[in-house]
Amino acid sequence: MIQSKTLARLITLAGMALLAIGLFASAAQAAEEPQPGFEQFRGCPRPEEEEKAFCIRSDVKGGHLQMGSKTVPIENPLVLTGGTNPFFEEFTANSEGGLSKTKQKVPGGVIGLTGLTWLLEFFGSDALTLYATTELAGIPSNFTFGTVTLPIKVHLTTPSGILGNSCYIGSDSSPIVLNNTTGTTEPPPPNEPISGVEGEFKEENEIVYFQNGVYVDNSFAAPGASGCVLKLFGFIPISLNGFVNEQAGLPSPAGNNEVVQELDIEIAQQSSVY
Repeated sequence: MIQSKTLARLITLAGMALLAIGLFASAAQAAEEPQPGFEQFRGCPRPEEEEKAFCIRSDVKGGHLQMGSKTVPIENPLVLTGGTNPFFEEFTANSEGGLSKTKQKVPGGVIGLTGLTWLLEFFGSDALTLYATTELAGIPSNFTFGTVTLPIKVHLTTPSGILGNSCYIGSDSSPIVLNNTTGTTEPPPPNEPISGVEGEFKEENEIVYFQNGVYVDNSFAAPGASGCVLKLFGFIPISLNGFVNEQAGLPSPAGNNEVVQELDIEIAQQSSVY
C-alpha cells in the first residue's frame, strides 16, 4: 500500500509532469469538444469558459451510504467531473459536469421508509418503489488522490410522485458533509475507525489514473427529512417528514452514519483535454 508521504509526492510529481507536457505542447486554438481519448472529461470547463490547470473525473463504482437506520447500496455508477487549479482546489464544472444525478434503489421502498403499510391499499407495490439520488449541495473541496469533501443532499423519489418533488434529506443550507478519505477515520462513538484503500497509480497518454481506491467516512451527521408530502386522492396533503424521520432514525448525529465509495480517478491537463 502507498504510504501517505509517498502518495503526496506522487500527486506533486503527477501535477508537475502534466504541467510540463502542456508547456512543451504546441499552441492551438481551444476546441469546443474534448480531444479524442479525453471525451470522459466533457464536464470540465473549456479554457474560454474558465482557465483550469486540471480536468478531473471520478467514477464511483460501488459501496453504500448509511444514514440512521437506513442503508442504500450504490449499484449504479456515479460520476463527478470538473476542473481544478494546480493545487487541486477551486473545483468547478460546466453544464455537463458536476455530480451525475444517478438513482439508487432504496431497499424496502416507501413502506420501509415510512412504516405506513396502508399505502399499499391505495397505490400498489410498483408505485411505492423508492429511489435515492445523491446531489451536490455545495462545491467539492479538499480534492486530492486521498481525500475529497463533498457537501450533498439526497433526493427521495418514486415513479408515481407519491412523496412529491421536494422530498430531501439534507439541503443547500444544511448539507450532509462527507469528508471522504482513503486513510483511517476518527469518528465519535459509537462508530469505530474504518479505513479506505489508496488507488493504484499509473500514467498513460497524458492522463494520470488512480484506480480501485476506496474512500470512506463515518464521522458525518445526517439531518432530518424535509419536503416529503403525500397528496392523498391527489389533493389532500399529508406531511410524511415525521414518519420518515422516525422510521429512518433521522436526524442522525455524527458517529451513527457511514459512507463507502469504491472509485477510480482520472486527471489530465485542461490544455490536453481541449
